[in-house]
Amino acid sequence: MQTIGERLEEARKSKGISIREAAEATKVRGDYLHKFESNQFDINLPEIYVRGFLRNYAAYLGLSPEKIINDYNALGRGKPKSKPGGRELYGRMDITVGSPSKDSSGESTDGEGASSEGGKDENPATFQPKGGSRLPYLDRALVMRGLLALAALIAIVLIVVFTIRAFSGSDSTSDTSSANGDTATVATAPGVIVHALDNVRIKMVDETTGTELFQGSLSRGGSRAFPKSDSMLLTADPIENVEVEINGERFPTGLTGRDRIRIQ
Repeated sequence: MQTIGERLEEARKSKGISIREAAEATKVRGDYLHKFESNQFDINLPEIYVRGFLRNYAAYLGLSPEKIINDYNALGRGKPKSKPGGRELYGRMDITVGSPSKDSSGESTDGEGASSEGGKDENPATFQPKGGSRLPYLDRALVMRGLLALAALIAIVLIVVFTIRAFSGSDSTSDTSSANGDTATVATAPGVIVHALDNVRIKMVDETTGTELFQGSLSRGGSRAFPKSDSMLLTADPIENVEVEINGERFPTGLTGRDRIRIQ
């Protein structure tokens, strides 16, 4: 059975196409295509780019892109890395409430090993320490008034603190986007950020829901953040003027002119 690289090379040569011509037509660098034909898929790019380049090259050569991608996945390289779950972020603590147990003599014992006869001292309302002194009496109404006063004081302090922070920190908490709206606030959830290396026009579509997330221009140095979905399609003109940031790492597209990439 032929390897992926052998099929790509045979299809290209049968059509009389050079690596350079294939690179110009597919917008994929020639050295990447040469490595693919040599079954070398470590090109220091994320898997989404490797699969996208393979899909485009196979379609250009008249091969089945799905068959090429399935064979590529069969090599064990197309599987996404599992992410650690969030359930183990905090340790677990089990609190067991013990109940009095009986010793061999039939007397119940508490957690300190003290015994009670016939349930005489089991009621906490009538229990007295061995010294014979009673617990001090607390006026419930007085305690409630004290707690209410303390809660009111805490509420006043919090209101004062929030008011001071609202006035003094308004500048630091304001939107950091530029005047022409090129820079979007980065979402707290994991997402995709498109950075403009120079003036560029982009369009981002969520293929999972068929929703157009954004279409417009980014000026040099601007960026735009999008929530990550299972499949996203980025179209840019020219596409070499953008870099895509995924999980804190920025990657070039490796393409030129008006083109698009699929982010999965």
